[in-house]
Amino acid sequence: MEEWDLLNVERELTGKTHIRGEKLAPGELHLVVHVCIFNEKGQLLIQKRQKDKEGWPNYWDLSAAGSALKGETSRQAAEREVKEELGMTIDLSNTRAKFSYHFEAGFDDYWFITKDVELSDLTLQTEEVADVRFVAKEELEALRSSDEFIPYFFLNQLFELKNATTIHF
Repeated sequence: MEEWDLLNVERELTGKTHIRGEKLAPGELHLVVHVCIFNEKGQLLIQKRQKDKEGWPNYWDLSAAGSALKGETSRQAAEREVKEELGMTIDLSNTRAKFSYHFEAGFDDYWFITKDVELSDLTLQTEEVADVRFVAKEELEALRSSDEFIPYFFLNQLFELKNATTIHF
């Protein structure tokens, strides 16, 4: 059973919690995180979601993602998701989320890091992750165009966002 902290529109804790899988009431918001891991060549590590995964099964996705659990900060949730899904330890203590997207059910923080990773060193969470690979911008665009990648609104700008200090959508 996964439990989430609920937030208000100001992104403040409400003191209430939510059980994953139950319907959120109007005005109840939660925190989601995504991590984009780039290697020194500028390629993005992507993962393929399992065919029986709820929401976007069999689609390619960003490096790691998930909901923050009760008591977790955005940074802690991002580090945990990378560890769970990829078996890799990252330290985000000297960085901050690149941007946050406000969606209907909450806030989605996007973390970007550069770290050289050997695919053979990863331990995939088999319940969620079917495969991983590195892609360049053109390969990501091809996956998006062929409807094999989750259609994030900023995908065509993802590689530029990596180095951006100011973000405009």
